[in-house]
Amino acid sequence: MFHILCCFFLQKTSSWEMAMKNATLLTEFVLTGLPCQPEWQVLLFLVFLAIYLITIVGNLGLITLVRNDSHLHIPMYYFLGNLAFVDAWLSSTVTPKLLVNLLHIGKLITYSQCMIQFFSFAISVTAECFLLAAMAYDRYVAICKPLLYPVIMTNRRCIQLLVLSFVGGFLHALIHETFLFRLKFCNSNIIHHFYCDIIPLTKISCTDPSINYLMLFIFSGSIQVFSIVTILVSYTFVLFTILQKKSESGTSKALSTCGAHLFSVTLYYVPLLFMYVHPASSEQNDQEMIFSMFYTVIIPVLNPFIYSLRNKQVTGSLRKMLKRNA
Repeated sequence: MFHILCCFFLQKTSSWEMAMKNATLLTEFVLTGLPCQPEWQVLLFLVFLAIYLITIVGNLGLITLVRNDSHLHIPMYYFLGNLAFVDAWLSSTVTPKLLVNLLHIGKLITYSQCMIQFFSFAISVTAECFLLAAMAYDRYVAICKPLLYPVIMTNRRCIQLLVLSFVGGFLHALIHETFLFRLKFCNSNIIHHFYCDIIPLTKISCTDPSINYLMLFIFSGSIQVFSIVTILVSYTFVLFTILQKKSESGTSKALSTCGAHLFSVTLYYVPLLFMYVHPASSEQNDQEMIFSMFYTVIIPVLNPFIYSLRNKQVTGSLRKMLKRNA
């Protein structure tokens, strides 16, 4: 969060007011894309194309398994299926434009396309934060209060949490999108990123973006703190409960169930924390792109494997489906 606070206090209102005078407003941007040599672009295109195809097939396959197997019609797998949907959504928001830019020199994106891409990105990223928190709470109830689990985590409660995750993502994206529309862009239209994100956009704005940084700090910071605290508290109770179990099989099953989720959460939040903790600097663009790559491209392709390989119910359901189709 120190990164956002620095940006917020270092902006000078007068510089944007002077830039707005006699400036021509821009209606399209140039995405610089990933920092790489031109001779590497074709190879990177093939790598990211393969990653994208695996992401879509893996996540849609997981959704299909959860939908078609009645044994997986429980809250834990409903959350997992929706997480797979959000991962496919997030990857489809960012990766196709990245692939196109790797094969084209122009790398242009119109103002409307940029705003739509950011809006879709913000919804999916926020919904994923809430879903990860809901999954942690579900595991807490299942392991720490197993007898009350059917009463607490009913299908209705599960649907409510899912709806709140997506509604929260929509409202959060709408807030930032509304404040983005107040910004004017002139003189420079070069976005130092591979997709339209709020911080790279505010850096090239000739309108004072102080209110945008404030909204980002308040709302994005609150969502991250809420989800991280929920996950940490839930798994702290889970850890104490597991350590008290005398059954080795029960302990092993609980650790296997929660280990995948903790691994996914760590991969997702560590890049986010690095992005918003390091001091603000114009030299950090390449580093920010690398961190962004983790939760927009890498995490969506890993999650189906993280949650499936060590889950006997999912692997068993996959074997049954393959046998039926053989």
